[in-house]
Amino acid sequence: MGDSSEFERGDAEGSAYPRNWEADVVLSDGGTVHLRPIVPEDADQLVAFHGRLSDRTRYYRYFSPYPRMPQRDVERFSHVDYVNRVALVALLGENIVAVGRFDRLGEEDSAEVAFVVQDGHQGRGLGSILLEHLAAAARECGLRKFVAEVLAENSQMVRVFRDAGYQVKRAMEEGLVRLEFPLDPTEESLAVSRAREQAAEARSVHNLLHPRSVAVIGASADPGKIGHTVLANLLGADSAAPIYPVNPEHRAVRGVRSYSSVLDIPDDVDLAVVAIPASGIAEALDACLTKGVKALLIVSSGFSEAGPSGREAERRMVHEARVHGMRVVGPNALGVVNTDPAQRLNASLAPQLPDRGRTGFFCQSGALGVAILAAATERGLGLSTFVSAGNRADVSGNDLLQYWQTDPTTDVVLLYLESFGNPRKFARLARRLGRSKPIVAVKSGRNAVRAGLAATSVRIDETSVQALFDQAGVIRVESVAQMFDAALLLAHQPLPRGDRVAIVGNSSALGMLAADAAMEQGMRPVLDPVDVGASAGPEEFAAAVRSAAENEEVDALVTVFAPPVAVPGAAYARQLREALQEADTPHSKPVVSTFLAAEGVPDELAVTGEDGTPGHGSIPSYPTPERAVLALGRAVRYANWRAAPQGEFVRPEGVDSERARELVEQWIERGVERLSDADTVRLLECYGIEVSPFRLVTDVDAAASAAEEVGFPVVLKSASEQLRHRTDLAGVRLDLGTVDAVRTAYSDLSELAGSGELYVQRMAPKGTSCVIRLMDDPSFGTLVSFGLAGLANDLLGDRAYRAVPLTDTDVSDLIRAPRAAPMLTGYRGAPPADMAAMEDLVLRVASLADDLPEVRELVLEPVLATPSGAHVAGAALGLGRTPDSPDSGPRRLR
Repeated sequence: MGDSSEFERGDAEGSAYPRNWEADVVLSDGGTVHLRPIVPEDADQLVAFHGRLSDRTRYYRYFSPYPRMPQRDVERFSHVDYVNRVALVALLGENIVAVGRFDRLGEEDSAEVAFVVQDGHQGRGLGSILLEHLAAAARECGLRKFVAEVLAENSQMVRVFRDAGYQVKRAMEEGLVRLEFPLDPTEESLAVSRAREQAAEARSVHNLLHPRSVAVIGASADPGKIGHTVLANLLGADSAAPIYPVNPEHRAVRGVRSYSSVLDIPDDVDLAVVAIPASGIAEALDACLTKGVKALLIVSSGFSEAGPSGREAERRMVHEARVHGMRVVGPNALGVVNTDPAQRLNASLAPQLPDRGRTGFFCQSGALGVAILAAATERGLGLSTFVSAGNRADVSGNDLLQYWQTDPTTDVVLLYLESFGNPRKFARLARRLGRSKPIVAVKSGRNAVRAGLAATSVRIDETSVQALFDQAGVIRVESVAQMFDAALLLAHQPLPRGDRVAIVGNSSALGMLAADAAMEQGMRPVLDPVDVGASAGPEEFAAAVRSAAENEEVDALVTVFAPPVAVPGAAYARQLREALQEADTPHSKPVVSTFLAAEGVPDELAVTGEDGTPGHGSIPSYPTPERAVLALGRAVRYANWRAAPQGEFVRPEGVDSERARELVEQWIERGVERLSDADTVRLLECYGIEVSPFRLVTDVDAAASAAEEVGFPVVLKSASEQLRHRTDLAGVRLDLGTVDAVRTAYSDLSELAGSGELYVQRMAPKGTSCVIRLMDDPSFGTLVSFGLAGLANDLLGDRAYRAVPLTDTDVSDLIRAPRAAPMLTGYRGAPPADMAAMEDLVLRVASLADDLPEVRELVLEPVLATPSGAHVAGAALGLGRTPDSPDSGPRRLR
């Protein structure tokens, strides 16, 4: 079977081939298959697939022996219209291994669904994946319900339907189980899908990091070639997996028997490391496909970073690998590392296996990866696993987040990111993982993305990146050095329970620097810094530290130590470590130090494990108090995020989403991009959002009449947004209580604006003017922004962002996040606004954005936050067709 791009048409009925239904998916055992709609050219493969089924499987599917498929059935099964009759095939290599289909029942909005999986591939999750993708296709075709008839004895198939998470209705008659379930996703069905996705993608990474055998294609005896480096590093790590060099020109490489091709290796191959020029990879890939290799690690360059031809070669390579069940790391990757003593895998260009630790590291840059691994070793930060993805053509940071979610050997996650392939999925995964394991990230590439990543990257505004990190609890740092500063603390010390900090040292100057830095980080020094004096001995220094550590009002401890001349620093270190262990701080309070200005974990402050490496309770040291406190401040903010309630996705009352959907579909169909004032009000009313009554007038008499209609007092506004929203209110006349006042104001304002078109609106109660916006990021989704109107918002950008969907906790945090937010809660004696009403309004806006992704822009300005409620005085709304979201719909690889 050729590349699926060959198929551009439907069958004779003329329906277009639905290319968007194609997908690469990961199975429960970590392997992959390619899903696509069936085409007439699949007829021969369909017959061959049927011939590979066991008698039992055929009987379960067709309720009869059905030993061979008649030609009329072959024709019927392979010709579909992609609307009323749909079939999807799962391909592994050129072979069909599963088929799923549905047939519409008459003119109804329901269809009968069925699928069958080849015996050797049953139990890999293909049934549930086919059901997910068929349901998505059915919804696209306007169907609302699936029905299925299954033999009662076919418990495995009944379980697939039952476990899918849909609301299943069951009935039994004459040995058949009839199942009915609606196709709209439910919270349960989505949770089931996400859980299966996590398990499958985690398994695929596990296979990569725990290979039972490794082949090095391009292994070389020449020290100047990368094939030599990779092989040497694999052998030097004393890997538990057998290593097979592949080199057709030598019988042995570095004393290990070599093979001419991966096909000649007598055992199965789990991981193939490819270290040959890009021009020869196609042939090597074919051999790996035939061999049944599970994962490819390509350290070779010459693909996306080399231009369009390389980008196309990379795309074809990944497609072929996935169709044949393989995941790919790279190309242009540094490699993968696993320090597990039972594995000891160093399939990378880094010369030394890092120390064992409980920190996982994902990096996109190969060149930087070598330096990162060296720095980790120098600082005493042990790693559990390390992956450098290079061009990230397939395996990405999201896959590693899935793996680390359930990896018992990883407690802290570090990410060096240059770009995002699927930012919405990243946000979802990071938010979930961050609740149990801290994520520290460096995000570079703010203004440009290197060529190798451009093909698999999406542009994402820096505002969206920050909102993503804030909402997901990701600890963002500005440099690799700051990343290690944070990681050393998180890997060796407990999280702080609050922001109260004590500072103990033998230098008042260092103590004051630490106190100033702590206050800048939002922490509260409990007492003045304790200075035991430069002449204090080890016991006196340790006693002061222990006293502070045992203080119930202290949540974290900073020790600053400048070595005296007469006494060795090791004596102080030993006493310090013992004092903290006596106070039991390794399990209750984090401690950071500037001990001897060392960087990392000095031997004197290390609490070593069985393998001799620094473990939990080791005290990290920083060159300066500022760096120590900065790392501690980040840990405090992360601990606060993690301890805060996660919130619930609350649905506001009085929402008519069906009516809103009908209106939006009508406008989109007519090509409307900007809604009129009347249509804006209609749509907002569907979500219980009321705009203060207004009229658009064009002459003074109409203005006077409109004022009487909406009710005094009124406000007169220019129809020009630029003039109306000026900070000096030049385009607005407020608090007009009589007809004469309206006439006078109309004359003045129309002359100033140069237009007689003005708004007359009922005057809202006096309050603080705010702005609520929906901001569309095509790669990330919709953001809700909130800020106070005026210079703080316009000039200083004092506004906060959260990504849809929003929990009630997100909403509460959003309106309290801007620096000017205290003006809403009674600043300097002013009456506080009704914060519950403001939260309700933001929640309604977020619900609208979640229900109607076609709403690409919404501005509510001004919103008057008053003690009596939230009053919307202005609104503008724009529509557009919904871009495809890479994280919506059934499971699929990017």
